Amino acid sequence: MSAERKTETIPAWKREEIDDLVETLQSYDSVGIVDLTGIPSQQLQDMRRNLYGTAELRVSRNTLVERALEAVDDGLGELVTYISGHVGLIGTNDNPFGLYQQLEASKTSAPINAGEVAPNDIVIPEGDTGIDPGPFVGELQSVGANARIQEGSIKVLEDSTVLEAGGEVSAELSNVLAELGIEPKEVGLDLRAVYAEGVLFEPADLELDIEQYRSDVQAAAGRARNLSVNAVFPTAETGPTLLQKARGEAKSLGLQASIESPDLADDLVSKADAQVRTLASRIDDEEALPEELQGVEVTPETTEEQADEDSDAEDATEEAEAADADGDDGDDGNDGDDEDGGDALGEMFG
Repeated sequence: MSAERKTETIPAWKREEIDDLVETLQSYDSVGIVDLTGIPSQQLQDMRRNLYGTAELRVSRNTLVERALEAVDDGLGELVTYISGHVGLIGTNDNPFGLYQQLEASKTSAPINAGEVAPNDIVIPEGDTGIDPGPFVGELQSVGANARIQEGSIKVLEDSTVLEAGGEVSAELSNVLAELGIEPKEVGLDLRAVYAEGVLFEPADLELDIEQYRSDVQAAAGRARNLSVNAVFPTAETGPTLLQKARGEAKSLGLQASIESPDLADDLVSKADAQVRTLASRIDDEEALPEELQGVEVTPETTEEQADEDSDAEDATEEAEAADADGDDGDDGNDGDDEDGGDALGEMFG
């Protein structure tokens, strides 16, 4: 009841503003709260123009933004806890990750004023300042920079950390940094939280290394492809590779087994020719060879191929000898069985 009376006392312009904010909230897939602290009005206008076409930035009283968020029954009320200080409302149809990347990319460097807190370590880099000798060298030294006058110019002899992150900037340091053109802080819209598709995201959830993420996805895709090929699991992506692999394996099998096929005829003839030439090269008496094989030379490739075949033959011979040896060992107690087997074969073939 008290809430109804409170609503009735809201001025017309506030009700209109809340209605406009509600309409904005309902127009976008992703809605967030951004921190506007320390952003000059001119830069804020530039940022708003840069967002045009991809996102909309609305700045209003915090109490009105809270009422608008609570009026939309889509879970947006969770954003109320992120409203404090100077904030704005941002809406976009882009996903939260895209919005975060866009806001981070739009940030620009800016000078830091006296009394502000350093967001990071402030470093005056080594090098020539380009400033003529004068009292400025003393100012540099007073803020902690290792500076000297050399060769007619003021130079910083080494990278000098003049203020650590979290420290308050003095007026003297602010003047020195301005003189050197050093802008140690970033100015931009800091996303505090964004709500999309029933999920609340904070900056820590959205901060991704895009290149690393892309590399991880590519590596995962490569491993999945290799697994599919090695497991012979056909897909639209691996089908051509599997067919090519099967064709290569079939051709290799056909050559090893000397299977006659129109597709293998040329390769089989080449293989036979190489084997004949290798054999001919090992015969000492050339007169025993046909005229076309006399004085034949063997190419290194042919020799290696024959060596592989000889090695296979030797392996086969060793296996056969091992089998014979096993058979000989077993003959001692089975002479009768062998004779019966021989008689049976003799009867079969007459």
